[in-house]
Amino acid sequence: MLDIQGLRKSFGGVVATDNVTMGIEAGELHAIIGPNGAGKTTLIAQLSGDLAPDAGHVLFGGKDITTVPTHRRSHFGLARSFQITSVFMGLSVIDNVALAVQAHDGHSFRFWQPATTQARLRKPALEVLEKVGLIDRAGSIASALSHGERRQLEIAMALATKPSFMLLDEPMAGMGVEESAAMVEILRSLKGEKTILLVEHDMDVVFALADRISVLVYGRIVATGKPEAIRQNADVRQAYLGEA
Repeated sequence: MLDIQGLRKSFGGVVATDNVTMGIEAGELHAIIGPNGAGKTTLIAQLSGDLAPDAGHVLFGGKDITTVPTHRRSHFGLARSFQITSVFMGLSVIDNVALAVQAHDGHSFRFWQPATTQARLRKPALEVLEKVGLIDRAGSIASALSHGERRQLEIAMALATKPSFMLLDEPMAGMGVEESAAMVEILRSLKGEKTILLVEHDMDVVFALADRISVLVYGRIVATGKPEAIRQNADVRQAYLGEA
């Protein structure tokens, strides 16, 4: 579904992604792990269109989208979450999601009417909030949510764009144990329904959810395989996981 061919991105003398080549199958949850500074977020940004690669190509469903802008990639079915939560803090939870529905479906913007008064926006927004466990918080202002709930809201906004492929950049970052467990269940419910590329530092989460794992070190993919193969890979343990 996603074919990454020789992606390279440098910032001055620092090579953030170095000839990254990999493929992601439809329906799989593919995790990318690696130490801080390995280039994981830079890779995600190139796939989402937020950063233009210096070299290489990104193919989505066989179509070369390397130079396609972010908003058009969204309409092709790509959605992204960020390391730092990106929601509209002054709006209600349901308004955040309704605006995502509106933006993707191309409804005309009626600036003087609340988005939630329109049934064609409200109904799909409520369905998505139910899916991520935020239905009881629909009327709350986003700024009143906990950190974990804001993460759930961001996933809801991504789902509202009806993606076939989700790029998730550390969705568990900064969460407590209970919040992380809730997010794991959300991701587990999406397995098979959406194709997911997951960047995550929580190894318990990665090994519990991933169908395959790629290890990125100094901008290069050093190994790709099923979780058990990655766990047993001597080079991966030395570079990242540790011996224990």
